[in-house]
Amino acid sequence: MPLLRPRTSVSTEKFPLTFAPLKAQSYSDSTSLSRGSGSHHSLRSIAWNPLGTLVATGAADKTLRVWNPEKNNVRNSTELKGHSAGIEKIAFNPVKDAELCSVSNDGVVKLWDVRTKACVNEVKGLGNAHTLAWAPDGSSLLVGNRGGGLFEIAPTQFSVVSTHQQPVETNQMAFCWSGQKIFLPTKEGRIRILSYPGLEPILHLGHDAEPGGSTEFMLKGHTASCLTAELSPTGRYLATGGADSIISLFDTKDWICQRTVTRLVGPVRSISFTFDGSYVVGGCEEGSGLEVTHTETGKHVFTFKTAGPCETVAWAPTRYCLAYSDLGILRIIGMDAEKK
Repeated sequence: MPLLRPRTSVSTEKFPLTFAPLKAQSYSDSTSLSRGSGSHHSLRSIAWNPLGTLVATGAADKTLRVWNPEKNNVRNSTELKGHSAGIEKIAFNPVKDAELCSVSNDGVVKLWDVRTKACVNEVKGLGNAHTLAWAPDGSSLLVGNRGGGLFEIAPTQFSVVSTHQQPVETNQMAFCWSGQKIFLPTKEGRIRILSYPGLEPILHLGHDAEPGGSTEFMLKGHTASCLTAELSPTGRYLATGGADSIISLFDTKDWICQRTVTRLVGPVRSISFTFDGSYVVGGCEEGSGLEVTHTETGKHVFTFKTAGPCETVAWAPTRYCLAYSDLGILRIIGMDAEKK
């Protein structure tokens, strides 16, 4: 087991001084290189394992690969083969360092043991699946498809535990840290707060929104489709990203939108917080550069320069180390990048 470095936070004043001198490491195989600069959408998802010792990538060309962040040569990576269509979302089990889940347009969810490369379980028939979130205790996961279907899955069962059809298309969701609530972004730009596993609305208005209408309380933070949600490690803020190029930060005590991040370009496809919750970054379909924002003040802190759009981003769970897609290639930049 690699020696884990101590978790240290960096102040807003020191952040630019710390990161400006660093250079990103590239992690690519020959097929990634051959795809060229026009393929910035090829990497669809990036995921760190709980200890931050492995990072996985899922791509539109069906490639699922697990990398050692300390060694960027493709010979030190592991390819997991089995999906028949593009991979939309991947995530490690929060409590099992070697269990990875992947969802694909082929309607199949696969669970992998990355140590043996074995697919240890799969659930089929989920339609055009594109979202995935693990319950914090790792005992179950929720998968969504583009038709509004939500499927509860147990890692050891070969069939769906329960199915819930949503009235509107939903996007990348997030659990609260107790596992009792799920935050569900919708195509309408609102975010539903549902119980888990029942998936019933938790909060209600004191009156009907309109005669005969629903009393369900939903978060409103976007003027276009809400594409993703991410809860900060401290649990204080829920960040949501929309097709309106905005990240909204909601205080989880009163559910008021405290601030918005408006420097982004293009639809926000992914959001990631640093391990201490101090900083947030969004991955967008357009532009070049990753904008780092201080969570508590909304202050812009730093811009990571990139070659093109970076629609998927992921801070490491144990240190200031950022993984992101850039022109179809995984890149990692951080305080450990120069210590190889």
